[in-house]
Amino acid sequence: MGETSSMNLPKTEHPRLVIIGGGFAGISLVKKLKGLPLQVVLLDKRNYHTFQPLLYQVSTSGLEPDSIAYPLRKITKNASNCHYRMAEVHQINAETNSISTNIGDLKFDYLVIATGSKTNFFGNKSIEENGMWMKTVPQALNIRSLILENLEQANITASKEKRKALLNFVIAGAGPTGVELSGAIAELKNNVIPKDYPGLDINEMEIHLIEGLDRVLPPMSAAASKKAEKFLKNLGVQLHFETFVEDYDGKTVTTKSDLSFETETFIWSAGVTGAPVKGLNANAIIDKANRYKVNAFNQVEGYEHIFAVGDIALMASNEYPKGHPMVAQPAIQQGAQLAKNIKHILKSKPLEPFSYFDKGTMATIGRNKAVVDLGKFRIGGFFAWFIWMFIHLWFLVGFRNRLVTFFNWTYNYINYDKAARLIIRPFKQKKHEMSDGE
Repeated sequence: MGETSSMNLPKTEHPRLVIIGGGFAGISLVKKLKGLPLQVVLLDKRNYHTFQPLLYQVSTSGLEPDSIAYPLRKITKNASNCHYRMAEVHQINAETNSISTNIGDLKFDYLVIATGSKTNFFGNKSIEENGMWMKTVPQALNIRSLILENLEQANITASKEKRKALLNFVIAGAGPTGVELSGAIAELKNNVIPKDYPGLDINEMEIHLIEGLDRVLPPMSAAASKKAEKFLKNLGVQLHFETFVEDYDGKTVTTKSDLSFETETFIWSAGVTGAPVKGLNANAIIDKANRYKVNAFNQVEGYEHIFAVGDIALMASNEYPKGHPMVAQPAIQQGAQLAKNIKHILKSKPLEPFSYFDKGTMATIGRNKAVVDLGKFRIGGFFAWFIWMFIHLWFLVGFRNRLVTFFNWTYNYINYDKAARLIIRPFKQKKHEMSDGE
């Protein structure tokens, strides 16, 4: 390509490949492009990769953020052809093969969109403004601060009505995130709060999990759902099926039935949608899902040199007519396969289609309690929990992250405790400032 840019990239005679997004797909790709005759530029508005499956543990005081976040520069630092820039991409200019960002424009020969997903509020502005959600580390820390601040306030509140609202935790969406959050909050209630707040009547604390369908963990097997439901009920979580949240004004959760909840803590985990970048042909995006339509080689419809991978890519097939699940494994595998195809492009070889290998689905509900769907096998209880723990440790990026997380989990397990109960950044005074772009 040869030219310099406003991003202070070195001159190169090689093609430039730009990756937007340092999530699972983006880092899976960049790791396998090191040393190629290619200038690789990774862009992300944050300077770290987030291991999103464990965000709920940050929000419930089980882990500190540095356990699940990994600096993106550490991924690119040992590869002379790979560069990271902290930037927010505003637009893709396909006609000029360039992108516009907050730190300047950048030309590309190949572009990979790996922007992932964002919280889907289904157009409900009231829930978006007043509820809590959890797609980023700052948002997880906001939830942690709010939970702890509400406990502190409840401990000194004389009004029974006010205290009930402070101790009422309502979560919408019983997918893996909602189930894991509910279980973690229940463990706080059962094991930590009685010791930290001996003056509180723990029976006043309630945890409600709301789901529009007729069971928890709808993406998993019926057997896994049944076991998870049993685990949650044993922990004291109250389940409300076939119930749809209509509104939350900051004080009251109302539903489409006659059910309502007075609560100071309402967490929305009821869905995600793609996070596309402006600029491509409108035909490239499926309206409802906000995902780019891609072919079997992850090429965005209408563009041979622009690719999309991970949550943002909708690759329809006979087996997956609505695209692959918006979880980590398809993203990791698509990133790795695209790296192979980039190598094929550089060598003028034919591309190989992506084939997804389903490694199973799992969710943890708490101490010694998890469910795993692995092919035809349905596992629940301690062994499933052990598998869940091992898999999540294995896929954490960086040895230090694995070590810190392992010691934290060991401490929590032995002591029936959660060591990260710190209000580092008070939340309540800035409640209306939170957004997915925080």
